[in-house]
Amino acid sequence: MKHRKTVIVGNWKMNTDVQSGINLAKQILDLSNNITNVEKIICPPFVSLTSIAKVLKGSSIQLGAQNVNPNENGAFTGEVSTAMLHGLVSHVVIGHSERRMFNDESSDQVAAKAVSLSKAGMNPILCVGEDLSIRKSGKAVNFIAKQLEASLKGFSNWNSLIIAYEPIWAIGTGEAATSAQAQEMAAVCRNIICNLTPDLGNSVRVLYGGSVNSKNVAKLLEQPDIDGALVGGASLNAQEFSNLIKLASSK
Repeated sequence: MKHRKTVIVGNWKMNTDVQSGINLAKQILDLSNNITNVEKIICPPFVSLTSIAKVLKGSSIQLGAQNVNPNENGAFTGEVSTAMLHGLVSHVVIGHSERRMFNDESSDQVAAKAVSLSKAGMNPILCVGEDLSIRKSGKAVNFIAKQLEASLKGFSNWNSLIIAYEPIWAIGTGEAATSAQAQEMAAVCRNIICNLTPDLGNSVRVLYGGSVNSKNVAKLLEQPDIDGALVGGASLNAQEFSNLIKLASSK
């Protein structure tokens, strides 16, 4: 029996403007605010965070950001720091494969973000994932273990951490990993955490991400090491996202 609270995270990526983001947040709130046995987090674009924070204030839905710069301030044009996000969001997605791929983010940089967030009192949602060539070559387990270890270098605030396993070949493709594949890799992530912190490893939540929707989420959440989902496209539809939360609440 899992003792960890299920968590559903909506990553809106580079979608919505301020007004449509406010509308979407209000719709999600109306449909799922009363579901309290699931931790619910939405991660809109930076430009909407202050407006949506007002919408969610006093509700059961938490607010997250999609990225952060590990420096508190300085000459980093276009970047957003932990100091800027402090008091505005509770969670921050780091290490997403799109950031690693399109922005050349290294695991060392991800680790710096995790440490910086921890110091600032925010919760990192740390993503790891392999591409199709690594999956087909049979090296996925080794790759994820190394990527996760490198992305946690210097990190120690285990109570604040959420891990998201997101196979790159399943993100936005409609091709979700099977529940068995997802469980295998979630267990790899948990084993790494248990090695790093034997006392707290079993309390860290591990999510699955990659084409999650209301049709496949129940099967994924039945797996012993999967504690929720990092949801992309389906989080942009209030009804679909709320259906997903309802299914998670019945697990």
